[in-house]
Amino acid sequence: MILSVSRRTDIPNYYSEWFFNRIKEGFVYVRNPMNPHQVSRIDLSPEVVDCIVFWTKNPEPMMGRLDELDAYNYYFQFTLTGYGKDMECNVPHKKEKMIPIFRELSEKIGNNRVIWRYDPIIFTGKYTPEYHLKAFEQIAASLKGYTRKCVVSFVDVYAKNKKNMELLDSYELDKSGLLEFAKKISEIARENGMSAGSCAESMDLAECGIEHNCCIDKALIEEIIGCRLKATKDKNQRRECGCIESVEIGTYNTCKNGCRYCYANYSPDSVAKSCGAYNPESPILCGALDENDRITERKVKSLKERQISLFDL
Repeated sequence: MILSVSRRTDIPNYYSEWFFNRIKEGFVYVRNPMNPHQVSRIDLSPEVVDCIVFWTKNPEPMMGRLDELDAYNYYFQFTLTGYGKDMECNVPHKKEKMIPIFRELSEKIGNNRVIWRYDPIIFTGKYTPEYHLKAFEQIAASLKGYTRKCVVSFVDVYAKNKKNMELLDSYELDKSGLLEFAKKISEIARENGMSAGSCAESMDLAECGIEHNCCIDKALIEEIIGCRLKATKDKNQRRECGCIESVEIGTYNTCKNGCRYCYANYSPDSVAKSCGAYNPESPILCGALDENDRITERKVKSLKERQISLFDL
């Protein structure tokens, strides 16, 4: 099993104590977002967790406790953009705070296990293509040697973030402009020792030097764990997504980063309400079980290939 921690919220930043408690206890409860009273109990033992994929804008709260994950394999998707607090209001200053944290994490666990995400890319009157290219170049130069890959994506509009996107007065580039922009991103990444990948983009950017990326990456996980995986594409993700199957343990409406483009929160009020229920001792994130909940044991297992193939000889 690959554990996703988390596409729905920033667990390393805001709920690391809860997460480490779950690792210690060896299980977690997760509500079905489409059927809230349907709860899955998920085994978190090292025997079934092949790799943990962390998604975060700030892993600092958990960095002093990484030794508690010695029994697990893991890597980080670390989002670091050029936006200011008008877009990412609760993310610390990038140059003064986040770039040093990125470097520190890379030094602790290796530059192959920290993926830099510059996403989503949104074009507005302030955040023009020229602005993004300048910011991307400055960050890439600061991270040279500290990561092997950068992932980019262009913002998607969902029901949850449609209103905010309209208020931002964002716009799209035409195809030729987008390809030119992507080519420059690829060149900057390459100049700083990084490969560039895209996240769930319908447009093929290969001609620009940007590969179709898998954020939950079978090849990378196999490299980290030193073993082949018997894993298929995640059917719960978008058609353009190349990620392999994983188990998500996050909860919507719990991320406090305050990003204007966020698709995982309904509103500030919904986040405040959910976060008010946070208890690091609870087996479920930002909530508690009640008498109407139906708990079922989710069948999970290791995806490691146990037999040696001809390719391994």
